[in-house]
Amino acid sequence: MPNYLLAALVPILWGSTYAAVSLFLSDLSPFWVAVWRALPAGLLLLILKPGRPPLPWSKMTLLSVFNIAAFFPLLFIAAYRLPGSVAGTLGATLPLQLMLVQWLVEGKKPELKMLALALVGLGGVVLILNPSADIDPIGAAAALTATALVARSSLWLKNWPVTDIFRLTAWQLTLGGLMLVPIAFLVEGMPKALTLHELPGLLWVSLLNSSFAYWAFSRSIKKIGADSMAMISMLNPVAAVTLGIFLVGEVLGPYQWLGISIVMLSLLLMVRMKQKAVRKASLKGL
Repeated sequence: MPNYLLAALVPILWGSTYAAVSLFLSDLSPFWVAVWRALPAGLLLLILKPGRPPLPWSKMTLLSVFNIAAFFPLLFIAAYRLPGSVAGTLGATLPLQLMLVQWLVEGKKPELKMLALALVGLGGVVLILNPSADIDPIGAAAALTATALVARSSLWLKNWPVTDIFRLTAWQLTLGGLMLVPIAFLVEGMPKALTLHELPGLLWVSLLNSSFAYWAFSRSIKKIGADSMAMISMLNPVAAVTLGIFLVGEVLGPYQWLGISIVMLSLLLMVRMKQKAVRKASLKGL
């Protein structure tokens, strides 16, 4: 149970990113926010526990690109262009995308019921992005692409032997942050001077949403599995929707609410089916 509670904190924290951007970071560029989120967090963890990366440099670089250098800018582009509730729901399509990646990469075909639920969830996404909702297409594409990157890297984390999760997190954030610096300069130029108003948001996304949450995310994949961690990601839109309504004052149309409800329902049914499968497997082993 403690492992699942720790895992549940990850999507809740990540779901708060959109509110943090709206409340504190709206005047900064997405690329420099990505740098400030990743690099200080990684360097802090390396100071606390210095040492070599726990994986070969080639694998460490792949994780750093997928989880940080590519993922963070896409995430913040989505956060700046979409309501947090919509961005969080698109991010919660992780189980659907993980199912697709496992099918394409590992040849693991999904069960018919799971595939049907995935298609239902996809229908919910279509409702969220319906033309009448006036959803920014770049933001939506960024959110879905960012989630696809996490789906692929989750399988790497599941399959690669890593014992030092703390140092893995430190090196991912540091390498990814260093990769982001020249990209931010090329795209946005010199960074804007930070103010006291922006400091709480940067501390939140760097210390809690990066240092802690990425350690908890990697640890949870090892402890409970990539599939279970993906299912728990449905808490992301719950946090994003709740904070968006109560803190940011977001207003959604009826089709978007229906789409969010359908995505959440499909994910809840997936979790229930997964739990039944685990119970049956444990009973067979007795």
